[in-house]
Amino acid sequence: MRYAALGGGKRIRPLLCHAAGAAVDAPAKVLSAIGAAVEMIHAYSLVHDDLPAMDDDVLRRGRPTVHVQYDEATAILVGDALQAQAFMVLSQLPLPAERRIALVRELAATAGSQNLVGGQAIDLQSIGACLSRDQLEQMHRMKTGALIRAAVRMGALGVVAETPEAARLYGALDSYAAAIGLGFQVIDDILDASGDTATLGKTAGKDARSDKPTYVSLLGLDAARALSRTLGGHAHAALEPLGPRGSMLKHLADLIIHRAK
Repeated sequence: MRYAALGGGKRIRPLLCHAAGAAVDAPAKVLSAIGAAVEMIHAYSLVHDDLPAMDDDVLRRGRPTVHVQYDEATAILVGDALQAQAFMVLSQLPLPAERRIALVRELAATAGSQNLVGGQAIDLQSIGACLSRDQLEQMHRMKTGALIRAAVRMGALGVVAETPEAARLYGALDSYAAAIGLGFQVIDDILDASGDTATLGKTAGKDARSDKPTYVSLLGLDAARALSRTLGGHAHAALEPLGPRGSMLKHLADLIIHRAK
C-alpha cells in the first residue's frame, strides 16, 4: 500500500483539496486528512487500472507497477485496502458527524459505478471504437474528472454545509473543477502522444498502440492543445466570484494546463 500511495506522483488532488479549503479557511490538519483520503482512492484506481485484466501497464510513476513489483493478487488486495482506508480516514476526522457523513457520501459517489468505476468500464469497452466528442467527454468526466471535482468540493465540505447560502460557492467550485478535470485528461492525452516514457514515468504512446479513443486521436494534436487552453480560461472565469480567495485554485489550474506546451 505504501509502495502504491507514497512512491511519487504530482499529488494534484490533495493540492486542490487544500486550495479549495483555503478559500473557506478550513483547518490545514483537516484538509491534509481529506486530501490523503482522496489520494488513496486515486492510488487504488491506478493499481487496478494497471492490472493485466485492465490496461496491463508495467510502469507507473517511474517504477514497476504494483502487480509487477509484487504479484497480481497482491495488487488487487492493495487496491481494495487503499479504498477501505480512505473511508476509515474520513470517518475519524475531528468534525461534526454531519460533516463526516457529507464527506463520506461525496467520495463514495465519486468512486462508484456512476463515476470513476463506470468511466473505467466505458474506457475498456471503447478500445477500438470510434466515440463522438460528447461520448469521449462523458467517459473522461466520469473516469478522471469526477475525482478532481470531489477533491475540490471536499476541501470546502469539511467546513461549509450545503445550504442555499453556500450554493454560489459550490457552483463556482463545480464549474472550475469541471474545466480542470477535463483539461487534465486532455493534457494527459497530449503527453501520451508527444512525451517520452522517462519524462512521463509511464509508458508513452500506449493509448495509440492500444487503439484507445483520445482527444488527440479525435481532434488532432493542435486542436487538443487549443482545447486545453480554452478549458484553462474557463477554470479562471469560474473562480471570479471567489475573488482573491481563489488565487491558489487559479495557480493549480495553470499548473495542470501548462504541463504540456
